[in-house]
Amino acid sequence: MIFRLASAAALAALFLSSCASDSDLKVLSKTNIKPSSSSSRGYYDYSSSNPALSQAGGFTTAQPSSAVVAQTAGKPKDKHGMPFYKASDRTRLVRTTAYTCSEDDHIEYGSMNAAGTPLRYTDRVRSAAADWAVYPLGTVFRIKGMSQLFVVDDYGSALTGTNTVDIYTPSKAHMGAWGRRNVELTVVQWGSYARSAEVLSKRTHYAHCAQMYAAINKMTAGRTAATASR
Repeated sequence: MIFRLASAAALAALFLSSCASDSDLKVLSKTNIKPSSSSSRGYYDYSSSNPALSQAGGFTTAQPSSAVVAQTAGKPKDKHGMPFYKASDRTRLVRTTAYTCSEDDHIEYGSMNAAGTPLRYTDRVRSAAADWAVYPLGTVFRIKGMSQLFVVDDYGSALTGTNTVDIYTPSKAHMGAWGRRNVELTVVQWGSYARSAEVLSKRTHYAHCAQMYAAINKMTAGRTAATASR
């Protein structure tokens, strides 16, 4: 995977971890996690329901600012009621979920991502999945309250057509600890729509890949037409 980043060589050299064991911990399905009575705006108190899960992941995210939340008003929404943004809106309110390579729908791919490189989970950089028509391959972002950089190098059928970002975690216990939460996300650098289209063009026999590929081509054609009319 080639990232259009000045620090590409440094990122590529980071230690890569494989799926961890989670047989001794209870796992929560990310589709069944419910907010605690004290939660608001989609923030969840995992420690109140299962302290082991919270400790397993050690995920601490900061609450999005009131300004970022207020900016969602009037924006088009996806099926989860979360806003879509213009590329110029680098700081945004985003619904996130988590996944791991030992899930049933990812076992056949093992620890590899959709870009054909190993999934990453280190103290400095971690993999993430998204709709590549929204967050193209190679997009780098931060999550408020966390020190790591996240890189979009994967995708998922459930993410297509949404603004949701799926955070890679090394085990089902970590996945359950993350659960589902709304975060303040800031894009550090956009990835490549051209590279995304190149990868997806070879996988259009899959409905979600065909949908992302069509969306990218439509977007690219629209930008070309707009430039030509100036």
